[in-house]
Amino acid sequence: MVKDRRATVQKVLLITLILNLFVMTLKAVVGWWSGSLSLQADALHSVTDGANNILGLIASRFSSPQPDRDHPYGHLKFEAVGALGIAAFLGIACFEILQSAIERILNEGDPVSISSSELWLLLIVLGVNIFVAFYERTVGQRVGSPILIADAKHTMSDVWVTITVLVGLVSIWQGNILNLPQLQWLDVILAFPVALLVFKSGWSVLKENLPWLVDEMAIAPEAIYKLVMQVPGVINCHDIASRGVVGRQVFIEMHLIVDATDVATAHKITEEVEAKLIEKFSPVRISIHIEPPDYESDRISYEAKL
Repeated sequence: MVKDRRATVQKVLLITLILNLFVMTLKAVVGWWSGSLSLQADALHSVTDGANNILGLIASRFSSPQPDRDHPYGHLKFEAVGALGIAAFLGIACFEILQSAIERILNEGDPVSISSSELWLLLIVLGVNIFVAFYERTVGQRVGSPILIADAKHTMSDVWVTITVLVGLVSIWQGNILNLPQLQWLDVILAFPVALLVFKSGWSVLKENLPWLVDEMAIAPEAIYKLVMQVPGVINCHDIASRGVVGRQVFIEMHLIVDATDVATAHKITEEVEAKLIEKFSPVRISIHIEPPDYESDRISYEAKL
């Protein structure tokens, strides 16, 4: 049985939502004071952090692992849908950053003016972001929550964005002191790698969660076959299929040929097969179709269609 971890996930998301709102507000205020495009873009990125937390809370509310009449396979795909929503938010943030940077290049705006006190505020922001990323990732890995792990990756991208922006603003601050106006262009130039970091994070989240939604193979059928054939009384297993994510929830189906002439013996063999698969791939739900000893099939799994 899959453990219901929603209470833990919701608690973490609520804490990180409060912290992300604090970070977003601080970045927006300092970005507006200084006129920094890269920092305003970073604040926009932080807006998606808060939106992701809200999305995660909604997704987690409906992602019970326990089956019911309307969802006999459970509700865990709601978390994967939530993670894809995070990827979409990251894509929007990437587009907004690039658009703002190009507009600044085509239409020069006011120079960036940053003070040492504002830089110290950004260091506080960086510290909060690092704490949130590691906190979410640690809890997400412990309870096996894709929404927390995905959001931690998003927040980690925010850490690198903030570091990049901070380096640029420190250089601009020194440029203003040393009368080097050329360094003003760093604010625009650094907006582009910020966008690339955001895009990379979104692509990573997409790749990890799309297989769950399209029912991609979870376990190689050859691995299942090798394990099942170790059980005494099993003559052959074929038409093996699996879906889900190992460690989160896996569904396995197969046809099994057993050396048994009565239902009780066949049932005992299938229970041993299930126990072996559960021990290796838990949590897992298994469906086995029993066939008589004289049945023949050499097809382990389904053939690929071109």
